[in-house]
Amino acid sequence: MGEPTGPRASCPGTFARAWAKAVSGTSYLPMTQAQLEELLQRLTVRLAAALRAEPFDPRVGHQVGAELVAAHIASAEGLGRTVEVVQLRLLRDLGLVGDDISDRLARLLATITTGYARALRDRTLDEQESIRRAAMVARAQAERALRDSESRFRHQATHDPLTDLPNRTLFTERLATALTVPGRGSARVGVCFLDLDRFKVVNDSLGHQLGDALLVQVAQRLSRALGEHLVARLGGDEFVILVERTDGTDDVVKVAEAALAAVAEPALVEGHELTVTASAGIVERPVAGTTPGELMRAADSTLHWAKAAGGARWALFDPARHRTELARYALSAAIPAALDRGEFFLDYQPLTSLRDGTVVGVEALVRWRHPELGVLGPDSFIGLAEETGLIVRLGGWVLAEACREAESWAAGGGQAPFVSVNLAVRQVHRPGLVQEVRGLLAQTGLPPQRLQLEITESTMMSTGGEDPVRALRMLNDLGVRIAIDDFGTGYSNLVYLRDLPVTELKVAGEFVTRLRSPQVDPASRNDEQILASLVSLAHALDLTVTAEGVETADQADLLRSIGCDTGQGWHFGKPAPAARILEQIR
Repeated sequence: MGEPTGPRASCPGTFARAWAKAVSGTSYLPMTQAQLEELLQRLTVRLAAALRAEPFDPRVGHQVGAELVAAHIASAEGLGRTVEVVQLRLLRDLGLVGDDISDRLARLLATITTGYARALRDRTLDEQESIRRAAMVARAQAERALRDSESRFRHQATHDPLTDLPNRTLFTERLATALTVPGRGSARVGVCFLDLDRFKVVNDSLGHQLGDALLVQVAQRLSRALGEHLVARLGGDEFVILVERTDGTDDVVKVAEAALAAVAEPALVEGHELTVTASAGIVERPVAGTTPGELMRAADSTLHWAKAAGGARWALFDPARHRTELARYALSAAIPAALDRGEFFLDYQPLTSLRDGTVVGVEALVRWRHPELGVLGPDSFIGLAEETGLIVRLGGWVLAEACREAESWAAGGGQAPFVSVNLAVRQVHRPGLVQEVRGLLAQTGLPPQRLQLEITESTMMSTGGEDPVRALRMLNDLGVRIAIDDFGTGYSNLVYLRDLPVTELKVAGEFVTRLRSPQVDPASRNDEQILASLVSLAHALDLTVTAEGVETADQADLLRSIGCDTGQGWHFGKPAPAARILEQIR
């Protein structure tokens, strides 16, 4: 083979630049253009040396192909352009000539492609192995993470994350176990349900973060003070203590007192010195015949008793009281359906003039014809309706029914009496009270002056703003009578009444009950003078006065003598249906 000759002989740089340009863009190359040209120039020199070598060894091509792959020129397009540029330009650019130079180049290109393919195959296998190993490592890590996660799900499923105390789930399991262990038929168990008093104030004033820190301290104290018992956090500021194998109520009472004492210790939380108290409900009973749900419901009810008594104390479960409260709850829950079924009805009690004995008005009194308990008076359900808010609907029905029935009384001739209806606090504070009354009067045709609305003294004195008073003034301007019921049991502030839209005072029955003949009870003279002064002042404010609870003729005579306008009570008539009252009127 001859040596290269001519001006273009031995110019590997020119060929390397052409080669670099050909393969650029065929693969991602982690090198600069200058670095690529430097690499390809080195490979060019090796190819040229191989073509000139005697004897000719084409295996150099294997190494060149492998190096191309190692340099990431590893695509079909990159190989194709390499073969193309080597075949077209290598001999010319380097000035290589010889009798068998073309054959040598062909054999060299074959080994380049073979080495390229082998290297690409090996790299692919290596990458697949790396991926397989990475997948195995990832799977192992995922399985380990899953086990760890499941383990954590199990610190979290049974323990409170804030205080690390057992949570409701674990407590319920332990309580159920305590109630079902064989051979414990004569055993007893106790539960102490604990709740912090006014904890919401801490959260609202100092923030939930500080509140949480306080709960952690409380939990730690309870654990230290009651370590032998299971102490759990049910959520919020509620804790519960399980007392197993008790000998009686005293065992659980001691636990409750220890718990309350631990909570009451002053606490320093994030620079704030806090003192909190707690209330506790105690239930202790035989294991036999009870369930976890019954125990917890009883403890919860008892906790509310302690709260209602002022807090910072414990209360002991009372089965009789519990039954009474359940009955009250059932009764209140039945009110809406009873209204739908028409089980409520009205009786009326006359308001009689003490001057001439005529019936000037009647007070509507609601009754409940209960399908199981018989006829119930208002004392049985009005308080429940007020507590639950159902008094608005029930009171609205009473008002509408009284207006409807009273409108027909004028047909009997003579002066028809007005009807007096009690309004609860929630009704007085309703924004639509005036519209409701105006609509009822228009619907029933009842003249406004024949409707009187009774409001208790405490309600009137604590209307809590101008809106309720404005509503009463608007009703008064319509002609509706406004009366203060049970006057004398609260503020008895006649001066304040001067500025209110009131037309009548109904003096509480307690005043009337003490009125007796001076010959029978000399002390009655003082009560009579007090009542006379009240009547005199009311008249000075242009108010009429009705005395409630009049039961005897002597009381009626005394009330008449001091100037009282009307009386109401059994002496003048017991509550009765409208038809019977109408007979009395006519």
